[in-house]
Amino acid sequence: MIDQGVTRRKDLSRYAEELIRGRRAVRSFRPDPVPEDTMRAVFALAGAAPSNSNTQPWTVEVVSGPARDRLSEALLAAHTQQRLSVDFPFREDLYTELHRRRREDFGETVYGALGIARDDSQAREAHNAESLHFYGAPHVALIFAPPVADERMAADIGMYRQTLLLAMTAYGIASCPQGLLGFYGDTIRRQLGIVDGKVLFGVSFGYANTAAPVNRARTARAKLCETTRFHR
Repeated sequence: MIDQGVTRRKDLSRYAEELIRGRRAVRSFRPDPVPEDTMRAVFALAGAAPSNSNTQPWTVEVVSGPARDRLSEALLAAHTQQRLSVDFPFREDLYTELHRRRREDFGETVYGALGIARDDSQAREAHNAESLHFYGAPHVALIFAPPVADERMAADIGMYRQTLLLAMTAYGIASCPQGLLGFYGDTIRRQLGIVDGKVLFGVSFGYANTAAPVNRARTARAKLCETTRFHR
């Protein structure tokens, strides 16, 4: 007799492997929009994310169509004029030598797929500017924290974002989490008519341009023994 519970657990573990390992950041999108009913299903599912004492401290602004184009233009203008407004400060010394090395490996992989040399600062800057065009994605979700939020609350919102990314993957939607969007809080608030709230990051999403070389780049992950210890 087949144990249906065991079979179901095996199926779920296989689906989890496919879902989690199948998710990757996409940096070139087709212009085709995601149907609204699909978007609503995805964001409703993401709302099941865990948070401390079920506080659910995130708010999300999903921007599409002409509003998306206006936002992109405003971000590119702010970038050109170097008008940064960072709600969660960034420091280079935040990273250890190990983390810096991983960042460098990531850059080599992505810029290598784009055919951009390490010393080609102009091409790298052009690619950075493209990120403010959301890599051509038809939609972007801006994820906000409350005005008084600190690092602890940001951790809850990080759990929401991962849940959102996996929900998008399950529905066949490509995505790219973008921390850079959090460097233009004032521009984003002004464009969306938002009075307060801190911009933590954004997620560009849509359908992947599978012909783009950058979308074929694969970044490595640390081995389990490098990140995790089991105590008994």
